[in-house]
Amino acid sequence: MNFKQNSLFQRNMGMEDDIPQMQKGVLAVWGSPSSGKTTVAVKLADYLSRKRKNVLLIFADMTAPPIPCICSPSDLEGEKSLGSILAATHVTENLIKKNCIFHRKNDYLTMVGMLKGENVFTYPPYEQTQATELIEQAREVAPFVIIDCGSVIASDILSAVALMEADTVLRLVNCDLKSISYLSSQLPLLRDNKWDADKQLKIASNVKQQEASTHIEQILGNVAFQIPHSKEVETQGLEGNLFAELGLKESRAFRKEIEKISREVFGV
Repeated sequence: MNFKQNSLFQRNMGMEDDIPQMQKGVLAVWGSPSSGKTTVAVKLADYLSRKRKNVLLIFADMTAPPIPCICSPSDLEGEKSLGSILAATHVTENLIKKNCIFHRKNDYLTMVGMLKGENVFTYPPYEQTQATELIEQAREVAPFVIIDCGSVIASDILSAVALMEADTVLRLVNCDLKSISYLSSQLPLLRDNKWDADKQLKIASNVKQQEASTHIEQILGNVAFQIPHSKEVETQGLEGNLFAELGLKESRAFRKEIEKISREVFGV
């Protein structure tokens, strides 16, 4: 595998040389706790990679690392950690490549995140400089970068920086007032920084038929997408199998919304 020779994605680049220049960029997925951030990030990355687009998926959450929860350990190659990247004095493109985790069944997807049992105290503390460099260098690693942010940006430097440095932000909210209240409490933390409210796309997430999604949309204002609840997606999440395809008819609306988001954000 060329991945092991520090030539990340090299084996796929030749397949795209003859097609028009495609869209690319960094997308941050953020929202209130349990709003489906990881699910949306993984499903978007999976959708793009199935279309043979090279994707780097970064899991910023150090409180509850998602990598042990999204697929079987046997599907992953490499015991590398996001902590090793942020612990460096400077983050380089090569350092990111050396600390990537690969999916054995998907040549177009690579991941960076904390490992099972690790937490924010496992590695030395990092500063905003390392977080910013990670995102800047990630752009050189892959054309499509998706960052699954943690909800608590007051203490999560990487997630906060991702919201400021990303080209687009998906802001997920459940259809309940508590979820809306949570996001309202977090937004003032970004006002004195480089937060561009115009680049965020508001999303009503995990919308169930009996929920007042129209009322929530009126409260949020200008909701770009509504991601419907899918029992099949919920089951995949509980089983730790989020990279599995969606085969049931009841998941059709969920799939279509993920495709719409991909077209809106990346043009793919």
